[in-house]
Amino acid sequence: MSGTDCHLSLGPFQGITDAPFRNVFKRHFGGIDKFYTPFFTGIHKEEHAKNLQGEEIDPKFNDVETLTPQILSTDAEEILRFAKQCKQLGYKEINLNMGCPFPRVANKKRGCGLLPYPDMVEAMLDRVFEEIDIKFSVKCRLGYFSPDEIEAIIPIFNKFPLSELIIHPRIGKQLYKGEADVERFKRLIPYINAPLVYNGDVFSVNGFGRIRNAVLPMNRFMLGRGLLTNPFLAEEIRGGAWNAPERTERLHAYVIDLYKDRLRHAGGSPKVLGRMKELWSYLMYSFEKPQNVWRKIKKINALREYEEAVEEVFKSIELGF
Repeated sequence: MSGTDCHLSLGPFQGITDAPFRNVFKRHFGGIDKFYTPFFTGIHKEEHAKNLQGEEIDPKFNDVETLTPQILSTDAEEILRFAKQCKQLGYKEINLNMGCPFPRVANKKRGCGLLPYPDMVEAMLDRVFEEIDIKFSVKCRLGYFSPDEIEAIIPIFNKFPLSELIIHPRIGKQLYKGEADVERFKRLIPYINAPLVYNGDVFSVNGFGRIRNAVLPMNRFMLGRGLLTNPFLAEEIRGGAWNAPERTERLHAYVIDLYKDRLRHAGGSPKVLGRMKELWSYLMYSFEKPQNVWRKIKKINALREYEEAVEEVFKSIELGF
């Protein structure tokens, strides 16, 4: 099924989908209607928190019409401070991360670690919606320990005018193992008042079509790992097609442009290699021999070595899609 009538967003990834990534991606690829920042936390000052003053959120480097800043917090007062400062910067919406599954987050009852505690969720949102004057959305999972946990959370979400509810149909304990539970997601649809967004395991046009058919008439989808692996995916969902040389040329230009942009932002520091390797841990699956690609990239510690390895990858290894 075509995705020409769908609203497509790109989910946030810590260490990858920052401002340089988003801006370079938009220069080279289309198809994404909405982006989210990786989560902010520690918004302790009443005004002008230090971590809300950099390029990651500065409107000079971001499109406030298509970017939603995300916060990781269980503190209503912190969320309100974040909302106020984002609104002052011109943003139209903020998003609460109740989906991060990593133990260092979840064990503190943050991210999806908050989902087993509906009373905490309700108290937090009661306070937030007393004052918030900007759109407010939530990204979550089915639960942390059990997929049944969301059943106690949905009536709470329904009390409030959420601008969106994004659900990734796994539990936190799974991390990204197993398959997203599309059928359980589908059963939740009639019980949710907010505009609903599906997120999880969209890796191909055919996979998107199967999921979309399962959740009709929904038309909002968040892409994640699939788009990092195949940056053409959103365009393909919307009907785009290219021959192999065109794809190789565009992908090569994108990788080079992102590297150069990151290098400029970092003042030439080799620390950019860490973030480029993070991206390559997904992008390697665009190639016919992903492990060969990864062997060329993973142990590099010098800028010149990285540049040479990238050129070797594009010369010697064919794209796999």
